[in-house]
Amino acid sequence: MTMGPTWYLRRLSRMGPREVGGRTVDAVRRRRWRSARPRCPRVTGARFTAVLPPGTLAAVPPDAAKRLVAEADRLLAGHARYFGVDRDDLADPDWWYDPKTGRRAPWGHAFDVPYRDEETVGDIKQIWEPSRHQYLTVLAAAYAVTGDERYAERVALHLRSWWAANAPLRGVHWTSGIELGIRLLSWVWIRRLLDGWPGAPGLFEDNPVALRQIWHHQRWLAAFPSRGSSANNHVVAEAAGQFAASCAFGWFPSSARWRADALRSLERHLRSNTFPSGLNRELATEYHGLVLELGLAAVAEADTAGVPVPPSVRLVLLRMTDALAAVVDDRLRPPRQGDSDDGHGLVVDGPDTDRWGSLLTTGDAVFGRLAWWPEVPGTDVRTALLGALVRPYGKGGATPAVRRPADRPAHFADAGMTILRGPDGIWCRCDAGPHGFLSIAAHAHADALSVEVRHDGVDVLADPGTYCYHGQPEWRRYFRSTLGHNTLEWAGADQSVSGGPFLWTRHARSRVLVADTGGEVGRWCAEHDGYRPVVHRRRVELSAADRELRVVDEVRGDRGEVRLVFHLGPAVAAELTGNRAVLSWDRDGEVRSAGLDLPGELSWRAHRGETGPPLGWYSAGFGRKEPSTTLVGTGVADGTRRFTTVLGFHG
Repeated sequence: MTMGPTWYLRRLSRMGPREVGGRTVDAVRRRRWRSARPRCPRVTGARFTAVLPPGTLAAVPPDAAKRLVAEADRLLAGHARYFGVDRDDLADPDWWYDPKTGRRAPWGHAFDVPYRDEETVGDIKQIWEPSRHQYLTVLAAAYAVTGDERYAERVALHLRSWWAANAPLRGVHWTSGIELGIRLLSWVWIRRLLDGWPGAPGLFEDNPVALRQIWHHQRWLAAFPSRGSSANNHVVAEAAGQFAASCAFGWFPSSARWRADALRSLERHLRSNTFPSGLNRELATEYHGLVLELGLAAVAEADTAGVPVPPSVRLVLLRMTDALAAVVDDRLRPPRQGDSDDGHGLVVDGPDTDRWGSLLTTGDAVFGRLAWWPEVPGTDVRTALLGALVRPYGKGGATPAVRRPADRPAHFADAGMTILRGPDGIWCRCDAGPHGFLSIAAHAHADALSVEVRHDGVDVLADPGTYCYHGQPEWRRYFRSTLGHNTLEWAGADQSVSGGPFLWTRHARSRVLVADTGGEVGRWCAEHDGYRPVVHRRRVELSAADRELRVVDEVRGDRGEVRLVFHLGPAVAAELTGNRAVLSWDRDGEVRSAGLDLPGELSWRAHRGETGPPLGWYSAGFGRKEPSTTLVGTGVADGTRRFTTVLGFHG
């Protein structure tokens, strides 16, 4: 997907004067860097002291260690899976190759690489992901828990290969700050986890090639931070990686300055990226997880190095952890909201470890769990490692304890999210939040007033997900469209206006009118102005006694065609007769069912796995999609019309 002049004009229109000035400075600096050949300062006597405390590895749960080693053995055999693509070439990887398209990114100066152009470069996510080196942190962790030097030797072989193939400022891996930031964090943890291996000093602090790479990564991040309308999760990753490296690899003349600047940026952007309630302002749950992981990893480096952290940093991370505990369903699944690209901040576990349960376990170790937190049945490796490095909240000079929610929050007014709960794991998310974050709302979807409903962790009315970013514009449009969510489309248009794959030029504004989550019947009502002068208002009621969810959509204003959409989860089968659908699914060997009574004023059809145009799809993770059933009701609204939908769960 290439960006033409029209896109650049739209993008420029979403920037303020300060951002334009900053990007102009960046452009001048890039031009100067083309001719300048800076030399990494000479480093002598470097030592790595940011090691794990004694006894840390003994605290790793045996079952978590077993899962980790199983994954490490797969990696040793060269097998991995990235975004739905199985790879068997990681024993000796080609760092610039995309196995999905078969293309190889071109060589050249980093500032010349058209990384958004899939025809030239390939799928950039497939190329970038292995070079975050998070599979190497898994191998390094396997060495740490087993002492088996095969894992350490493979890590060393791949790092030396990567450093040789990716000279500073050459090629696709020097084009995006988030990639450099996460890679630095991985290197810090690789060095820490390999500390017992005799070859570790020769791989890092006694290796001029490694020192040069670390210095150039930090120099790049200091020079080209994400700015203004792009200061979302990317800038947090950049700051966290820069801070971690300048703490653990503080061997350079600029290390103290880089560390101080990165900490200021991290503190500022953790606050700006997070609502006071603790939810991430991008309103994209996967990025809530990414930012929380990055923040916890950064605090671990600060405490290890004895660097004071502003109290607001720990406070934001505490609120994010409590918010996560509040919104997950009974199976510890959070909302599927906004964009998702399966990004992680720190990976030291096997893929079968539950990410969200792991984050809550780590949160318990660092902050302490509250009485209303859900129980976490699983185990992980990360908690033992981070918990050994981070000072417990309120102790040892950390921020004093603050007031935390006495009961489980259900309504997050600043984020426009409300969670209604019923018996047997009935969970309903109602959305009336801002349309994403900052002026471009890069990771937002046109999903105002959408609902997401689960029963015992199974998606019944599902948010279809994300699937892709670059290279497949028709699919990108579908998964972020109004039609791609459980809401109402008017006159064939999205509620918000897209200007490109990560750009919205007009944002629908929503407001919550009622949010009553207590009592026998939970009630929520909200409206948005995305179709102004037409107004779409939605009312949702969840009756615990009746095990029934009632959704009433009201459209007021001009005459126009409406489409009311309900996406079913991939496990749900539907038999549609007229305006009634009988839903059924399997949960742990038991058949569950529900009845969905749809508005009779509309004409209903079931769609599944259609491609021209896309309709009836579900993406469980980035790069993956599967057919699912989507029910679409079509009709006309004129003046004021109400459409009532009732979802009743059977006992």
